[in-house]
Amino acid sequence: MPRINLLPWREELRRERQREFLGSLVMTGVLGVVLVFLLGLVYGQRIQYQQDRNDLISSEIRKVQLRIGHIDELERVRSRLISRKQIIEQLQASRSMTVELLDKLARTIPVGVTLGGVAQLGSNLSLDGTSQSNARVSAYLRALEKSDLFLEPELNYVRSADNASVTNEPYEFSIGVSLRPPRTAAEELDLYDLESQEAEQ
Repeated sequence: MPRINLLPWREELRRERQREFLGSLVMTGVLGVVLVFLLGLVYGQRIQYQQDRNDLISSEIRKVQLRIGHIDELERVRSRLISRKQIIEQLQASRSMTVELLDKLARTIPVGVTLGGVAQLGSNLSLDGTSQSNARVSAYLRALEKSDLFLEPELNYVRSADNASVTNEPYEFSIGVSLRPPRTAAEELDLYDLESQEAEQ
């Protein structure tokens, strides 16, 4: 005799499938939560690592900025020292230049010319004096041109002197001339060596 199952097997099958579905849903939810937690943990560690690196880089940047500030201060001190050194060198050169100027002025004045005044404005000189003749003034100009200290001598005027009857130099003149820049210490040393060699010969 055949067996007939009178139990509601379809409903039982539906319930079984619902239980399996709910079980898999719960498992999926738990796995999802665990996965999100693990991902959050991994990304949190990465973010913390990056933050630590950023903090380290910021700290190094601050150190470098302090060093740059110190270097800038040293550069300012260096530029001030260089400017002071240049001023001292200029003063040294101008001191020797004054001696050289007086020496060269005395050597270039020809016979029959008398200097009455010398005025200096920067690197420009104005030479005023009296002369026995125009030819003596020309000779004086040529002597100034031959000197290595004076550049571009230019005659401003030659005229009869007001007190020509009192002196035997009836002409007065004015010459403008530029001075060459002062020599550096190295140039002075080279010139001294050259003069020593010429003196030995």
